[in-house]
Amino acid sequence: MNKSLRLLFCLFFMALLPVMVLRDFTPSNELRYLSIADEAIREGHFFAFTSHGAAYADKPPLYLWIVMAGRLLFGAHCMWFLSLFSFFPALVILRTMDRWVRPALDERMRAAGAWMTMTCGLFLGLAVFLRMDMLMCMFIVLSLHAFWRLYTGEGDSRRAAMLFPLYAFMALFTKGPVGLLVPLLSTVVFLVVQRQWRQIGRYWGWRTWGILLAGCALWFSAVWAEGGTEYLDNLLFHQTLDRAVDAFHHKAPFYFYGMSVWYSLAPWSLLLAVVFVAAWRQRVRLNETERFFLSAALTTFVMLSLFSSKLAVYLAPAFPFVVYAAVSLLARVRVNGWMRAALAVPAVIWTLALPAVVVAASMPATAFLRNGWCFAAGALLSAGGAATLWFLFRRRDMYRSVQVLAGGLLCAIFVGGFALPRFNSMLGYGELCRTAKEVAAEQSDFAGYYVWKVRRPENMDVYLGHSITEISADEALAGQGAGGVLMVSERKLRHDEAMQRFVAGLDSHVVGGYLVCVLPAAVPETAGTAAESPESPESPESPESPESPESSESE
Repeated sequence: MNKSLRLLFCLFFMALLPVMVLRDFTPSNELRYLSIADEAIREGHFFAFTSHGAAYADKPPLYLWIVMAGRLLFGAHCMWFLSLFSFFPALVILRTMDRWVRPALDERMRAAGAWMTMTCGLFLGLAVFLRMDMLMCMFIVLSLHAFWRLYTGEGDSRRAAMLFPLYAFMALFTKGPVGLLVPLLSTVVFLVVQRQWRQIGRYWGWRTWGILLAGCALWFSAVWAEGGTEYLDNLLFHQTLDRAVDAFHHKAPFYFYGMSVWYSLAPWSLLLAVVFVAAWRQRVRLNETERFFLSAALTTFVMLSLFSSKLAVYLAPAFPFVVYAAVSLLARVRVNGWMRAALAVPAVIWTLALPAVVVAASMPATAFLRNGWCFAAGALLSAGGAATLWFLFRRRDMYRSVQVLAGGLLCAIFVGGFALPRFNSMLGYGELCRTAKEVAAEQSDFAGYYVWKVRRPENMDVYLGHSITEISADEALAGQGAGGVLMVSERKLRHDEAMQRFVAGLDSHVVGGYLVCVLPAAVPETAGTAAESPESPESPESPESPESPESSESE
């Protein structure tokens, strides 16, 4: 690894470090993984997982094992530890892509590819949020690189022949069938494009399928032994075929990724598109590496578009190949005004960041931005945008402009990360649950934790060490949960006058957008009258019920 890439990795780590250390777990998926891991440790499960007693066959076990290992190692779930299993896979992807294009691109262009890949919107997010997508992407990239070494004859062919299916299996074992389908279809399509379809059996022969089938046999046998036939059927069919053909969650039209790819690859979307168009118009002949990268990216795009279940993050395996294919072409096309304009658009947006923060901080709905860290982050982003425009139009240096634009973003993330402790009460349930535990500790006859219209509350057991009961407005007004601690969504409270009157008579603590209330041992008289009052209509907004444990990621 060259010196510039090591420096780049250090800057990347420093930029994301405050986020990895100071951020709270998000309720939708991160807290669910922690809750499932805690339940698996209690119940002694390693292959057949449950979420609050219901079968959770959504995902293979590898990532949950990592979460369980962190819990056992540190005695608690540590954000910094779990974030490393998103961050380090991102570094491995960048290093692998850098090695891949080293024979064709000089150090400056390879650095531009790394800058662009690491600061793509979703790639950057996946490098710090707790999901298995980046880990799966790492194994996919490693598998395809092993195939490439086998195809070109680089290095030890026997080693590459073993690593190719092994990495593909690990991708499958991390996230599911997509981890295997991307290497399979990408390599087959590439060989067809190269008019070498007769060679498919060389790469997908008995050795490759033997390793894959042996791994799957061991995995499925362990699942059957621990979870039985019903769990295995759920894993193999309901969570694969059903979601691919007629999704029960995240169902979207076939053109979904045609729209999401623009913000997924931001701020480089326009530049990438213009480079591809310029290469086509200038009749640049693709070399083998570029053909393979584009085969992998387009095959992934088409395959995922045909599946019923869709999320923007599912397209992540295509991102490195799209970016590095564009960078490779950029080295061989004539830079024109359209390319500078495509890079100037995000630079102008960056320049407006500080004024936007100032205006937003003056508005009641976004007054939480009124702090020095946010203003400093906005100032750095604006400075980065202005510097990018200077390099772009005065120095006419595309590569330096890319680096400055990406560097400005990373600097802003580093500084803005220190503001996270102020926002954690809005991002997660950690502070809310700590307050609830403190309130519960003061009650001599504590009767349990209750929530009213709080999203995905069942996984609060990670913080509380106690089950949580959801109650309706009628149940709360009728006295259910007497002697307990009630957590209420303040936003939803505005739409229910009866609950407003009920909560107004309770001892309450404000935590972000929530209230922590002490439920009295006896029902207040105002509660009964409010419950019978015709002025207490049902809330126009139905309670946000938690997603099924079988549902996929929702972020």
